[in-house]
Amino acid sequence: MTLLDAPKFDEARERRNQKLLYGGIGLFFVLVIGWWLVAGRPVDWPWRWNEHLLGRSAVNRFFVAVEKNDMATAYGIWIHDKNWQQHPQAHSVYTFDRFQKDWSPDSHENEYGAISSHRIAASHVHGNVLMLGIFVNGRKSKAINLDYDPSDHTLSFSPDNVQFLEGPGGIQ
Repeated sequence: MTLLDAPKFDEARERRNQKLLYGGIGLFFVLVIGWWLVAGRPVDWPWRWNEHLLGRSAVNRFFVAVEKNDMATAYGIWIHDKNWQQHPQAHSVYTFDRFQKDWSPDSHENEYGAISSHRIAASHVHGNVLMLGIFVNGRKSKAINLDYDPSDHTLSFSPDNVQFLEGPGGIQ
């Protein structure tokens, strides 16, 4: 076969290939936008979106358990161990008794009282953790700042020197 014996141009095949290409590109962009929306519209790199998705999910499940006053389930979510009651000695750093003092609605150390609603106001990957600012009970100030560790899926309080601030300051 020589150059002059080239196959006849198939216009239908070329049109079909072009439609497949543009359809694939369009589907890719729809999936990326859908993933971004499901992850909570994070202002972060796409490879961090799963951390946002998993962290927001864990915090929502945690606060739903706290709102129901199911402290055992909430503590299991906090330490990422559903069966923590079978081996409580493994969690001696932040014990269940201390957890109840921090989160129980009738505790004197809980400055928010009974938590009846929550709203995740902000989230940002800072270092190796996802920081989340959560407003509870309809408050618009003094957010609860929590960290979600993607490596072990646990929650913790943010350090005092790294917290979300209200207003244009952002993260301190």
